[in-house]
Amino acid sequence: MNTADFDFYLPPERIAHHPARPREAARLLHVADGLNDRVIADLPSLLRPGDILVANDTRVIPAQLSARRGEARIGITLDQPRPDGTWHALARNARRVRVGDVLTFDGSATLTAEVRARDPDGGVALAFNCEDEAFSAALREAGALALPPYIERPRGPVPEDETDYQTVFAAHEGAVAAPTAGLHFTPALLEALAARGVLRTTVTLHVGAGTFLPVRDDDVSRHTMHSERGFVSAETALAVNEARAAGGRVVTVGTTSLRLLESAVNEDGVLRPFDGDTSLFILPGFRFRAVDVLMTNFHLPRSTLFMLVCAFAGTERMRAAYAHAVGAGYRFYSYGDGCLLERR
Repeated sequence: MNTADFDFYLPPERIAHHPARPREAARLLHVADGLNDRVIADLPSLLRPGDILVANDTRVIPAQLSARRGEARIGITLDQPRPDGTWHALARNARRVRVGDVLTFDGSATLTAEVRARDPDGGVALAFNCEDEAFSAALREAGALALPPYIERPRGPVPEDETDYQTVFAAHEGAVAAPTAGLHFTPALLEALAARGVLRTTVTLHVGAGTFLPVRDDDVSRHTMHSERGFVSAETALAVNEARAAGGRVVTVGTTSLRLLESAVNEDGVLRPFDGDTSLFILPGFRFRAVDVLMTNFHLPRSTLFMLVCAFAGTERMRAAYAHAVGAGYRFYSYGDGCLLERR
């Protein structure tokens, strides 16, 4: 498979720069036997009693930092925490940074970080001088949201982004980017789903900065998927297994939840607790064992996420769905509309 196999034309005006208000007023393309135009608020009628909805409860942190080494200014985007307590980060002007350097940060009088390692691609390992709540408080002072590059914010994030770019499920800090399918949900929609008899549980996958990296090789098999930290509790595994055994479908909110469940399932389709990193790269031909229905947003051309939805629902089916969405004026990407995909 070549990257060009997953290309399509997307007019720039189809890219959403602000979310729908209210959130459940966004449009929803239901891809099943055919293509059906709905809205997010219709989701309870599209799911069945006994289905289980699995959402990602990661919380986005203000991961964009402006650092200094002496007079040199270095842009830092936190990527993900590592088991040794350091943070992997992407650094602009990384050539100015050496192992052992101590960085200070604009906006905070106390936050510092020592550079512990450098990667050839501009990544660095940073050891900060605080942790836990003190670190979270320092990030709130010095950091800003690392919004996707396709959301136009010439002067940086606006105050509304602080709530718009956080899901109703957000509980555990650590994500650089939001699991954007979850942005469509509100407490009222969750109540409607519960009244329908739809079960609900959560997993945690801390979305890293690598989610924005393009596929640079023409041969998709040579692409290296970024690694992200994920957690599936024993309670969630039990709830999913019991729902499926009772005849319910597993419905994931977003590709992050799907990738984590498919990383944690065994050959027999039984979900197991999981605590570790996943770099699962899903391409057409992948055998899905954990997920029956996927709710997700509309993704970039030539991206790993468009490849994933093609694997899940069928490449020609998704090409037709995306062509319909473009023609019908659906809004794309993080703040855009959603689609509900029945597994091929």
